[in-house]
Amino acid sequence: MKYGGFFDLDSIENRIKELDEFISVPGFWNDQKKAEEIIDESNNLKKKVQKVSTLKQSIYDNIDMILILEDTPDDEIISMIEESLPNIEENFKSLRLELMLNGLYDKNDALLEIHAGAGGTESCDWASMLMRMYLRWCDNKNYKYEIYEVQNGEEAGVKRAHILVKGFNAYGYLKSERGVHRLVRISPFDSNKRRHTSFVAIEVIPQVEDDIEVDIKESEIKIDVYRSSGAGGQSVNTTDSAVRITHLPTGIVVTCQNERSQIKNKEKAMKVLKSKLYQLEIEKRDNSLSNMKGDQSNINFGSQIRSYVMHPYMMVKDHRTEAETSNVLKVLDGDIDLFIESYLRRCINDKK
Repeated sequence: MKYGGFFDLDSIENRIKELDEFISVPGFWNDQKKAEEIIDESNNLKKKVQKVSTLKQSIYDNIDMILILEDTPDDEIISMIEESLPNIEENFKSLRLELMLNGLYDKNDALLEIHAGAGGTESCDWASMLMRMYLRWCDNKNYKYEIYEVQNGEEAGVKRAHILVKGFNAYGYLKSERGVHRLVRISPFDSNKRRHTSFVAIEVIPQVEDDIEVDIKESEIKIDVYRSSGAGGQSVNTTDSAVRITHLPTGIVVTCQNERSQIKNKEKAMKVLKSKLYQLEIEKRDNSLSNMKGDQSNINFGSQIRSYVMHPYMMVKDHRTEAETSNVLKVLDGDIDLFIESYLRRCINDKK
């Protein structure tokens, strides 16, 4: 059934048919991990279709109710509509956001990197605030996450953090966060209580599937083992098991320190490297490097995608979409769906 606009579900229903065909093939469970991924995707897509049907039925039920109550006073009918509209509107917004996620990698897990920029201790503290914001967002969305690496700042905060966000459509949501984030506030580290501006760069790439071939030669990588920087988040340890892998031809560096086993850290770091190299090849082929990773060579004023102002007024504003809110604390507590949806809507309009 076609709904039109955001609710044109032809592509989703076709994908469900493809997945059902995979599931029915003999030997489907021979690769249990792949089988579970296919079933998870199928279940999530079926939930989307069910949400559309439920929302549609809710609208029809309200219309039928109004038509039946012909002798009911107008003010009572209006009151009934007002009571039902907020729930319908909330369900519509949630569903609309999900249906926007139809890109090639949107369903994948996301590799999220946080890099403190200009501003020293201020930026490191800002990086830790953003890290908390994204982890809170993960909790709100019931996404699991693994903190692969945290490099602490010299005085406070973090210089760099590397997080794997695991869940259906994780990359589809988080790709909107790629770019430089700017904070303006009265510094808690300044005894003179002056206003400071800090910058942090966010990089987001999709985690590629294990069955994608990426040629990584042993002679082209350098592997270093070191002691992790200490407690910086979930599952971070302080044993000599942290692994840093440098891909010599490209200069890409990946690290992992969240496992106590050096072997497991190496496996995870290699998977991250594989994702980055695969993405790099896709970007080169399409001649669109900036589209997926963004230009983050200058993490400073003028390059930001979003500003978080806490003095002299309260405001978070996305400079790409003009979406804004005065509830800065709510945003920093993980409520960033306003900006995610605005970005996805802009992407859809740009394709028209």
